[in-house]
Amino acid sequence: MRVIVPGQLYDYTGGVSRLAAEGETLGAVLDDLDQHYPGLRFRVVDEQGRIRRHIRFYLNRSPATTLAHRVAPDDELLIVGALSGG
Repeated sequence: MRVIVPGQLYDYTGGVSRLAAEGETLGAVLDDLDQHYPGLRFRVVDEQGRIRRHIRFYLNRSPATTLAHRVAPDDELLIVGALSGG
C-alpha cells in the first residue's frame, strides 16, 4: 500500500513523504511502518492504542477512524496532522 505522510513526520522517515507498507488493517500498516521508521507509530497512536486526537487517516480519500479499519494492498493511506496556532 502507498502511504503519504505529513511534514511533521519527516524526522522519522528521513524526509521521505511517500512510503510503502503492508498489513491487512490500519494498525498492522502502522506496525509495519514502525519496523522501518522507528518511532513513527507512537507519533500517531497513543499509549492506550488510540489514534491521537490531532491525527487523521484517509484511506482512498475516505476517513479511517479505527486501527481495525481494513486495508488492501492497492489502497492509498494519507496521514494528516492537525495544525494549531493563534
